[in-house]
Amino acid sequence: MTIAHREQQILRIKTASFQTELDEQLEQHLQQEVVSVVQTTIEAALVEEISAQIETLSVKTRRSGYYPRQLLTQFGRVENLSVPKLRQGNKERTWLILDRYQRSLKGLMDFAGYLYIMGLSLRDLQEALYFLVGNVLSRSAVNQITLKVQDDMKTRQNAAITTMPPILIVDGVWVDIQYTMDMFKVDQAGHQRQCRQAEERVILAAMAVWPDGRFHIFHYQVALTEDTLAWTAFFEGLIARGLDPDSVKLIVSDGTKGLLTAMDSLLPHACQQRCITHKVRGIKNYLAYNQLPDKDEGGQPPPSAEARKQRWQLIKNEAYDIYKAPTYQEAQQRLKRFVANWEKIEPKAVHAFQCGIDRTFSFYNFDKELYVHIRTTNHLERFFREFRAKADEIGAFPNEISCLTLFSLVMIRDHAKHDRWDVANNS
Repeated sequence: MTIAHREQQILRIKTASFQTELDEQLEQHLQQEVVSVVQTTIEAALVEEISAQIETLSVKTRRSGYYPRQLLTQFGRVENLSVPKLRQGNKERTWLILDRYQRSLKGLMDFAGYLYIMGLSLRDLQEALYFLVGNVLSRSAVNQITLKVQDDMKTRQNAAITTMPPILIVDGVWVDIQYTMDMFKVDQAGHQRQCRQAEERVILAAMAVWPDGRFHIFHYQVALTEDTLAWTAFFEGLIARGLDPDSVKLIVSDGTKGLLTAMDSLLPHACQQRCITHKVRGIKNYLAYNQLPDKDEGGQPPPSAEARKQRWQLIKNEAYDIYKAPTYQEAQQRLKRFVANWEKIEPKAVHAFQCGIDRTFSFYNFDKELYVHIRTTNHLERFFREFRAKADEIGAFPNEISCLTLFSLVMIRDHAKHDRWDVANNS
């Protein structure tokens, strides 16, 4: 689609979607007035700047008229900006006024980057930016915005780690990413193109938790799956950035396989905290619903579904109460009562709950103020839900870079939204 066709399409969208009560001539007049004021202000500032330069030059020279140039502003395009010139050295001159003004357009780039975070495609960005600059930017020009964001992401992802977190919450979020294949196809225009196929990948992520309760995303990378090799490569990436393996004392995670082996080899002083939410929810998969009550509180036979729901609610609440105990010793007493209450009625569920349960009590080795942060992977799961909301709008990412870029942008927005510490560094 050509730029002209794209502009016509955007104008049709504007006509159909926006209020048209404002007289178009008045609208144009207002824009012209604003652009005129901007032009007059900048031209006056340029004259002042060149006059100051003449006074500082060792070789005396004089002004030699003006030359026209275009300038894109937030308020519209200045078609014929009169830029003063000297008799010599005009090509080498750097205009502080123009440079400063063009830097002020960074807000436009930031806005476009924010739209990119929200899941807008390049075509959507063309449409959004049209109403700011009054022209349809080419796809290649708009793409420079996303490339700049990608460069920032790479810099942040590879930044050296200078402060060592004692606790890491780790988990993975699955996405679809397109990869090229060894096959080719002929498109409708008769061109031969390499086939691409969407494949599942997982973004492994670590969230750092600090002794005073601060937390933020610390590291992330794409992997084939959540196995020992993937987690080993993940921790090696952290160490390559400067993480001291001896500084990590706790890894909070779900029951992902392969993690413990990777921890043993690379993080020798770290123990695992199994997420209590995953542990408790896992009970439901093994419930047999034996000995359901024959009557409800009103003396009536309860529906089967309602009786099952009540059984799950009771056993879930008692399981969570174990971890609300103020001390490890009290938690063990509550665990014994839980087993005594449910072992005969739901033996498979109780057995599954007890399997590896010792690792769900590791949080008791840390300050009480941290319990809410390190008993579960909830902080990281909430961020993943935010990311999935954007990723689902895109579907299959065109490549890994675009996937990680969106992940990084959502991370920055999430950190800023919640006023999290150290957004700019070590993330």
